Amino acid sequence: MHGTIKSRFLACLIVLALFIIVSNLAGHNEHLLEDQKPQIKHINIKEGISVSESCNLFSGRWVYDDVSYPLYKEAQCSFMLNDFTNFACEKYGRKDVKYQNWRWQPHDCDLPRFDGTKLLEKISGKRLVFVGDSLGRNQWASMLCLIESSLPQLSSQMSFIRNDNLFIFHATEYNATIEYYWSPFLVESNCDDPFNHSIKLERIIRISDIEKHARHWTNADILIFDAHMWWRHPTMMLLWGSFGSSDAIYKRVEMKFRRFEMALNTWSDWLQININRTKTKLFFTSLMPNHFNVESSGGIQKNCYTETEPVLKEGYWGNETDLEMMHVAESVIRKLETRGVKVEYLNITNLSDYRKDGHPSIYKKLFHHLSEKQIANPERYADCVHWCLPGVPDVWNEILYSYIINPL
Repeated sequence: MHGTIKSRFLACLIVLALFIIVSNLAGHNEHLLEDQKPQIKHINIKEGISVSESCNLFSGRWVYDDVSYPLYKEAQCSFMLNDFTNFACEKYGRKDVKYQNWRWQPHDCDLPRFDGTKLLEKISGKRLVFVGDSLGRNQWASMLCLIESSLPQLSSQMSFIRNDNLFIFHATEYNATIEYYWSPFLVESNCDDPFNHSIKLERIIRISDIEKHARHWTNADILIFDAHMWWRHPTMMLLWGSFGSSDAIYKRVEMKFRRFEMALNTWSDWLQININRTKTKLFFTSLMPNHFNVESSGGIQKNCYTETEPVLKEGYWGNETDLEMMHVAESVIRKLETRGVKVEYLNITNLSDYRKDGHPSIYKKLFHHLSEKQIANPERYADCVHWCLPGVPDVWNEILYSYIINPL
């Protein structure tokens, strides 16, 4: 009898010990997973104040909302009248406009509604600069439309100038600037002209040189970088030295992840040496997905042409989304933080991946004549890279806004 009780007691102790070990392991793994999630304080949508809970703004779902969205009307945004932006899909004939009415809903909180007055008050006397390729320009144009819609009298209180690669919007009453700088590789290249950068040229990148661009950002207060799209080309020429120099070294490189990492290392070294860490807030936007090869409702693989609905299945990842390239950027940013430079990673890839309906497709200004084959088959020239406005980039800016207004 005593032996039986003793055996049962020992068995209970063993089970309890196993339970404690498994619980600790689960807690440890959960902690690791939480560390990998981009987090921000829970924002109260009405008050815009921080509360104690944290919330992953990048995990959620798209909700159709034709009451409170879009946040502005395309025709009422003066920045959309300029063909330089070229994101006004209604203007160029798109009839289905449901793409404007989708609201991003995080799982555990709400995004604060964008308030242009609050943003300009927050950045009064400061410079906010988007740096990157035309997707950065897409986000910049969205930001200007959002601000203009919040401030009806803005047109009499603003100026707009261009200085080479730098495009500057100045809200004079607040002495605040919201700028965009064209630098598709971040480092220097032969594609640095914001208008004449034909992709038919062989792309030549000065992989170790960034100062020509970076000197324009040095005293910025908020910097938002993007740099993925132009690195996807299978082969590029890397240059050590100056263009036209007799002792320059050229090397054709196919390893896109390695050359991308080299460029980001040049960028991170520059930040470590030159950025005022107590003044400048740094952001890096994750890969912005394209939709040239998506599964349509009929199960056929096609591009974004004629797509009118987002993917609603949660956990969806597009088959063109380059996770390896994202890992390269994330690794460089983590290493930079160990060197004392904090960069907020805006992980908008997955939420954008759902939105195969959000691209201009054929509804944009064309800067070249179409071939007969293209005219006969519009799908051939559909733009499945950039985004219609109002649309997905407005959500990127709502998330950015929440970081700026309610910093961690």
